[in-house]
Amino acid sequence: MERFHEIRDPIYGFIKLNEWEWDIVNHPVFQRLRRIRQLGLTDMIYPGATHTRFEHSLGVMHVATRMFDEIVSRRKDFLRNKLSYNDVGLERDRAIVCISALLHDIGHAPFSHAAEELMPRDASGKKYEHENYSAAAVIYLMQDVIENHPYNQNYHLKAQDISDFLNKRPTLGRTILWHDILSSQLDADRADYLLRDSHHMGVSYGKYDLDRLLVTLTVAIDPEINAPRLAVEYGGMHTAEALILARYMMFTQVYFHHTRRAYDYHLARTLGYMLAEDGSEGTFSPPTGKENMRRYLEWSDWRVLGLIDSDNGGEHGRIIKEREHYRKIFETPEVPNEDDLALAEEIWEGIDRNNAFADIAGKSWYKFDGADIPIVENPGGSNEKLIELSRLSSVINGMKSINQRRIYVPKEKKEETKNRISAIFRGRKQSAEGER
Repeated sequence: MERFHEIRDPIYGFIKLNEWEWDIVNHPVFQRLRRIRQLGLTDMIYPGATHTRFEHSLGVMHVATRMFDEIVSRRKDFLRNKLSYNDVGLERDRAIVCISALLHDIGHAPFSHAAEELMPRDASGKKYEHENYSAAAVIYLMQDVIENHPYNQNYHLKAQDISDFLNKRPTLGRTILWHDILSSQLDADRADYLLRDSHHMGVSYGKYDLDRLLVTLTVAIDPEINAPRLAVEYGGMHTAEALILARYMMFTQVYFHHTRRAYDYHLARTLGYMLAEDGSEGTFSPPTGKENMRRYLEWSDWRVLGLIDSDNGGEHGRIIKEREHYRKIFETPEVPNEDDLALAEEIWEGIDRNNAFADIAGKSWYKFDGADIPIVENPGGSNEKLIELSRLSSVINGMKSINQRRIYVPKEKKEETKNRISAIFRGRKQSAEGER
């Protein structure tokens, strides 16, 4: 009889793991996620936000597996007839989805997204992302627990299969369909973090009806790309609306919170200082070999906080320790017009940039860009078709991408800089009155 382990979770009750998943979770690379916070230093604003990538990764595996099972249960004929699946193929792909979801975040740097600007560039000049580090950790450090586990006798998975899935390589063939479960507008990643982040921060902004979403998930052929795509049945349209609205509210109220973004800035400067002190050029090692990956994974929140606490974090480490974060002295509306942007540029030009920073919503690691979700009308029928949610929903159609700009200065410069901004406003007002 197959043995399962159960982990109690505040969002889903219990999460089940088989022996293979359990051994992967117990691997040192995965256990490091206990030492990587989900939301950086968001607890400076929301004290309960100390949850980690460890519990999030378990949650993503749980949701991804449920998504896969729900789709297969309702679209098995489609999968067999259109994509030539049999039971063996579905079981193998299920294992790939489950393990990939479990391991999708193992490559995160300390404090998650806050440190990603310190990742180096590859030979083409493209900056590495945490997904590249996750895929590299699988190849270089987790091959044994994946390939040589007794549970793998039925699937013959390679570490390369998981790495290719994480990187969405074309070599996956039809299995690439399931990558939407891991990375898309409907993925298990955001399905979990919206609920989990809301729970730990004590807010309701990110809540939506996950159970309804799951029972209306489906796959259908997108005629524009002539390939299958993850979608929502028409009966789940309003749940899809709720998911997008939850993302919008969490972005505006939490992820792009002005003080939270200030701490992201200080964390990045602190880590850059620490990496330089450690002998690098102020960036992490690239994910290009086993030794590089070992050095990279030695960095965790615990190490960084220890250096900050012992006053080895430089000036920005001191700022974090003493909670003297830079203060916001100007911001545009969430959807600025040309005059708003021109004003932001005029203010930015007139201050000391060595002691200030500008923040743009569109360049933050969490962003809200008005993304769409495909809705399936008449699923399984002869006239089945895909329609983008924004064409069916007046709510979503009216939403615009957030491109807010903010400017921050040191606490002691706040009043002085605000006086300069007031002078700019007075000058603009006088010019407008003169034109009249």
